[in-house]
Amino acid sequence: MTEKKENLHEGHREKLRQRFIHENGFENFEDHQILELLLFYANARKDTNPIAHALLDEFGSLKGVLEARPEMLMRVPEVGERAATLISMVVPLTRVWNRCAMAVPDRIGNSREAEKYCLSLLAGNRSERFYVISLNAKCAVLGRRKISEGSLSEVSAYPRIVMETALNYNAHSVLLCHNHPGGTCAPSPEDIASTLQLQRLLNGVGILLLDHIIVANDSTYSMIQHGDIDYRVRGK
Repeated sequence: MTEKKENLHEGHREKLRQRFIHENGFENFEDHQILELLLFYANARKDTNPIAHALLDEFGSLKGVLEARPEMLMRVPEVGERAATLISMVVPLTRVWNRCAMAVPDRIGNSREAEKYCLSLLAGNRSERFYVISLNAKCAVLGRRKISEGSLSEVSAYPRIVMETALNYNAHSVLLCHNHPGGTCAPSPEDIASTLQLQRLLNGVGILLLDHIIVANDSTYSMIQHGDIDYRVRGK
């Protein structure tokens, strides 16, 4: 009886594996089937269907499961360290792929491209990070630097390091970005005030501030688009 049940599980697993290969993706998979397929590689002989459903019940959605920390995942019965580690690798791997895809862009020519680039750097991070992206006169990316990393609610933009970074890359302009992992992408008054300070400093050495983009989950906020800053230096 046990052998027959194991054969049934293996047949189901193989069907899902072959389906993924032939369809080249998860477009037609249900959420629990995606988790089942992933869990196959951490639970070699178990029926992963009930585990997948238990995870979805616990975290409310596939997104919630994939963004959960390993220790939280392991609170679900039959989710061991290997399964929890495997699941928690998915979002960081996606972030790495996005970063590789955007590693050498020809240029960042508009706000949409800037927001996409910033999403590739920051989406899914659990702590706040602040980046400076340096560009040449044709808006090609010369390089990027993580200036600071903070808690869920605080990150510091160090003016000296921002200036040093832009000057070291001999930047014509810079794009700033940071994330709000614990809330919305709307800027705080402090975000706007510090951005205006950085804008004045950069303009003082002939470097243009293109935008400051805030990322929260898969959403973005452009300070230029919303009129919080503009290409003219304010607040002198």
